[in-house]
Amino acid sequence: MAHKFEVYKDKAGEYRVRFKYNSEIIFSTEGYASKSGAHRAIESIKKFVPEAPTEELE
Repeated sequence: MAHKFEVYKDKAGEYRVRFKYNSEIIFSTEGYASKSGAHRAIESIKKFVPEAPTEELE
């Protein structure tokens, strides 16, 4: 797949979302206190790229 969202936990313990295209990070979001907050951000972004998959990294 050429593009995808990744949800991951940063060093501060916050959840972040990054969007990759051809293995290159295009952007990352701010930190969220909960994983559900990160997923809400993805849903908002998907309005513009609805076919992008989401991958959990832990």
